[in-house]
Amino acid sequence: MTNTMWGGRFAASPSQIMEEINASIDFDKRLWRHDIEASKAHVAMLAATGIVSAKEAGEIAKGLDQILGEMEAGQFKFTRALEDIHLNVESRLHELIGPVAGKLHTARSRNDQVATDFKLYVRDEIAAIDSGLAALQLALAQKALDHAATVMPGFTHLQTAQPITFGHHCLAYVEMLARDRGRFADAAKRLAECPLGSAALAGTSFPIDRIMTAKALGFARPTANSLDAVSDRDFALETLAAASIAAMHLSRFAEEIVLWTSPQFGFARLSDAYSTGSSIMPQKRNPDAAELVRAKTGRIAGAFQALLMVMKGLPLAYAKDMQEDKEPVFDALDALKLGLAAMTGMVGDLEIDAKAMKRAASRAHATATDLADWLVKTLGLPFRDAHHITGRIVALADSKGADLKKLTLPEIKSVEPRVTEDVYAALDPGRSVKSRKSQGGTAPGNVRREAKRWIKRLEKAPLSR
Repeated sequence: MTNTMWGGRFAASPSQIMEEINASIDFDKRLWRHDIEASKAHVAMLAATGIVSAKEAGEIAKGLDQILGEMEAGQFKFTRALEDIHLNVESRLHELIGPVAGKLHTARSRNDQVATDFKLYVRDEIAAIDSGLAALQLALAQKALDHAATVMPGFTHLQTAQPITFGHHCLAYVEMLARDRGRFADAAKRLAECPLGSAALAGTSFPIDRIMTAKALGFARPTANSLDAVSDRDFALETLAAASIAAMHLSRFAEEIVLWTSPQFGFARLSDAYSTGSSIMPQKRNPDAAELVRAKTGRIAGAFQALLMVMKGLPLAYAKDMQEDKEPVFDALDALKLGLAAMTGMVGDLEIDAKAMKRAASRAHATATDLADWLVKTLGLPFRDAHHITGRIVALADSKGADLKKLTLPEIKSVEPRVTEDVYAALDPGRSVKSRKSQGGTAPGNVRREAKRWIKRLEKAPLSR
């Protein structure tokens, strides 16, 4: 038989293949809470405007509450024959209260209904993701405070560059995550327009109050154009774009955890809680949690690209292609939330080997820039001259298989005769980081101040930057 919710125009049932490709209930049933919330707001408005009677609205609201209870208890029976969450709810409502259930769909369409439900869902997910980002920021800021003076090598091109502190490194990610939170907050602001009442594409002739439904659902205002309202998925795309950038940040840190926990680096260790073993090599401790966070970035960025391709060729207004919007969003945001939880756990779990980090910061001529700076400050050389002289001293150290600090004073003087014994203080990694007091620099005092500032801010108001 044809679908009783829309089948009046059709004499025959859809083929099994058509039913298979058309049904979305297998995934959009996730929107059940949002669908009922929007329906309750809609029927309350219909009653307030006299489009349905108060008695009818009461019956519909009571039926929706019963359905909500069934869904919360896991007792609701979804059917693919009814295609989607909207028709499943409406069909069950008809079973409960009879023909009056049909009045719920007055002055609305599944087009504005799904846009509203989806926006409500994405809004909730943004709030959950923001909470997860804030939790990771706090974990990183606390780790930064603990390691404000822990010296490690800083890298460019994955080559030793200059000494920094591990706390400074952690705070770099705190700043990245702050930008991520800003992007999600921006997406939430633009999302805050309610599509409900736009109907199929042209609005409705019924005297509805769209401001009432928007307010009831927590939106700032109704959408201004009914065509745009039902065909817009920018809110999902923007959220996926923000998710992709956030996932990329998680992936970068995950990659560093993989490197740091390797024997070749030996900077850190993850406990059994965030490691796995090998089925054949009993000595292995694999950082699988970090590797999986790194890998999920592909799924999240892929979801953004998938939805972008769905939308790129669609004329106004709604097209069934847009049914393909939900699965990538559901999957990507689930993956991001899981990645945030895993990364927060790993940051707290990470045991830092400060001695190994400091040893590494003493190798590969990490204080060469400090030597050049010393030549500028002490001898008054132009920096380019100091850079050239330092390069010659580094070449001398390389020829002897030694680090800069291991060169004797006569050896250094063979390149620049005016160098004094005081130069060795500049070659110490600990002194190097302490000297970097410029705003945003790695000096331990800077790191402590910034870490405390972030901790205070995050503990006071974790959901705002």
